[in-house]
Amino acid sequence: MRARKRKNAEGAADPKRQRKPRRRRNFEIPGQRPDAGMLRQTASPWRLWLFRLAAITIIPALLFLLTEITLRVIGCGFSPAATVACKVNGVDAYGDNVKFGWRFLPFYIAREFEPFTFPADKPDNTYRIFVLGSSAAQGIPDAAFSFARILRTMLRDTYPQADFQVITAAMAAINSHVVLEIAKDCARRRPDLFIVYLGNNEVVGPYGAGTVFTPLSSNLALIRLAIALKATRTGQLLTSFFDWAASRRNTPRVWGGMAMFLEKQVRADDSNLETVYRHFHRNLRDITRIADKAGAKIVLCTVGSGVKDCPPFASLHRKDLSEAQKNKWDDIYQQGMICESAGDYGRAAECYVAAAAIDDRCADLQFRLGRCYWGTGEYDKAEDRYINARELDTLRFRADNRINQIIRDVATNRAAEGVYLVDAVRAFEDNSPHGIPGEQLFYEHVHLTFKGSYLLAKTVFQQVQEILPARIRNRKADNRPLLTEAECARRLAYTDWDRYRIADEVLTGFIKKAPFTNQLYHKDQVEAMERKLEGLKANLTGDALEESASRYRAAIQYDSRDWVLHWKYGKLLAEDLKDYKAAAQEYRLVQHFLPHSYTGYNALGSVLCGLGDIDEAIAQYLKAIRIKPTCSDAHYYLGWAYQKKGEITEAIRHYSEAARWQPERVPAYNNLAELLAQKGRVDKAIEVCREGLRYSPNSAILHCNLGTLFAKQGRKDQALKEIQTALQIDPNSAAIRRVFEAISEGR
Repeated sequence: MRARKRKNAEGAADPKRQRKPRRRRNFEIPGQRPDAGMLRQTASPWRLWLFRLAAITIIPALLFLLTEITLRVIGCGFSPAATVACKVNGVDAYGDNVKFGWRFLPFYIAREFEPFTFPADKPDNTYRIFVLGSSAAQGIPDAAFSFARILRTMLRDTYPQADFQVITAAMAAINSHVVLEIAKDCARRRPDLFIVYLGNNEVVGPYGAGTVFTPLSSNLALIRLAIALKATRTGQLLTSFFDWAASRRNTPRVWGGMAMFLEKQVRADDSNLETVYRHFHRNLRDITRIADKAGAKIVLCTVGSGVKDCPPFASLHRKDLSEAQKNKWDDIYQQGMICESAGDYGRAAECYVAAAAIDDRCADLQFRLGRCYWGTGEYDKAEDRYINARELDTLRFRADNRINQIIRDVATNRAAEGVYLVDAVRAFEDNSPHGIPGEQLFYEHVHLTFKGSYLLAKTVFQQVQEILPARIRNRKADNRPLLTEAECARRLAYTDWDRYRIADEVLTGFIKKAPFTNQLYHKDQVEAMERKLEGLKANLTGDALEESASRYRAAIQYDSRDWVLHWKYGKLLAEDLKDYKAAAQEYRLVQHFLPHSYTGYNALGSVLCGLGDIDEAIAQYLKAIRIKPTCSDAHYYLGWAYQKKGEITEAIRHYSEAARWQPERVPAYNNLAELLAQKGRVDKAIEVCREGLRYSPNSAILHCNLGTLFAKQGRKDQALKEIQTALQIDPNSAAIRRVFEAISEGR
């Protein structure tokens, strides 16, 4: 037994026998957290800072990584790359990514590339060119006749023993922020040359001063961080959530083209333009660095625009104009308009100059002055005023002088670095009457006619020829002249059928819509284009269509691997010649060349419907939506096909999807409402009609159907009101009038 300690008289332990006090140890009582002070005493300062650093960096990074892996495993999100791996006839290849635009625009309105593929392997006789830019580079209104395709035709004819792969990785509604990302991806695909035709959308594209999409930021690093984040599945999930939330407020739900920007006017002296120019300069330089790092050369092109025949889209007075000055300006301006209408261009110009002395910032005034000087033969003055009108246009869809100067600054004197300049603006001016580009080269503001595309391709060709490597130059055909415009038109099957379709698309898809409807002389322009369109249509006889078909067959014989020729020929056969079997053969060839794209499957489904093969049509449409889930066309016709088969539940599902991805698609709402009503779900059918009228308020058929549904519920007054609205929209509709009479009489 242990001996007890001796104690002194007071009962205390003997000090001689007391042990030294032990160091206090920190311990944790079960169920009780240690005291904060205790932790501070035991942890050194550097360890605390290390812990804090880990808490704000490593732990969030691990959580992000875990989330990213989880989202990828469950298949959430999409590939952010511009190109995706695929196989063409069993050979490894790369093709366009139909979902690439989702990184920059809401997926329900995102634009996409014109489909392309190219082999992963690149033999010695191959020269690979990537064409970068937006809609003008893509070839809108018909990419089949883009300058890139004409350039390819020229190169193949001049160097018949070489294989020129000209890949147009361009897309509507984008700008240099997006093109930089495309360039990064294309740089991994063994490029030999980049051709950049870019600059029209710097203000209105993503992160621009006049955009309706992702707003402008003065910090380029933050913009690039946001773009990088959207390349991750986690970033895509967050973006989808914010897009969903924003769609309830002011983010466009429907692609409205240029009309979406009507409320986004930007003055020429807006300070935000300096940010736009600075970002463009940096992005363009970085694109050249990407090309250099990839071992490729790069050609930067200045960007042309129509100025003579394209008035400004919007005008504003200078900010400090007083009311009295504005009234005086208006009086003088009106006098000028009267003189101009009378053909007295000299007197009109005097009035407009007097108005400009009060306020010269109005773009419309500058354009009218240009028109008057043109009328008096003073072409140098006309050119200055036309250009001023473009520079002062507050809807900035055209590259201005500053944008083109930046392109020149980035490219000039850098040939030793593999950077070259093609001054397309100068070429357009040199080949226009009195040096003022207009309707000969541009359909409207920036999109090139066939003549304009040929001129740009020819100008670029001259530069490309000088920088081709010896392995390609040695394959040149001896003494072969460059193909003429007419010869290129034959090689690409540019026929009377195409001229009519393009003219119709330009008129109905552009000129008759805002903001073109706000332009000066709009009525005169529409009337002139309608007369031209009527002439083209009158010439499109049965014999002319057969001649167009013959031209397509000849072009295909020259280049049977060109999927675009098969695609266009299939459309001609299906839509105008009504030869569905032959069209189906062409669309199957499109599938062969573009197995990764929904394009061929969607098209084949349409002609199989025409042939009555509903089951096979459904199979084709299902393949299309597996590739592009947002394809409204495929969903709509799937709804139609299932409705034909009596599978109403599936029909309802796909009509709903068609309306979801294209909210202005009236037939989808119409058919969906009818099916719901047949199933007794009248309230839901009414809801569908109202939803359709949100996006298409002038749809007579939706108003009529809504009235019919109200009548089914006994709501006669509301029914008659809707049908009267339908009759106001379409007073000549006998079907709507019969419905009105039946409901009025209580039948």
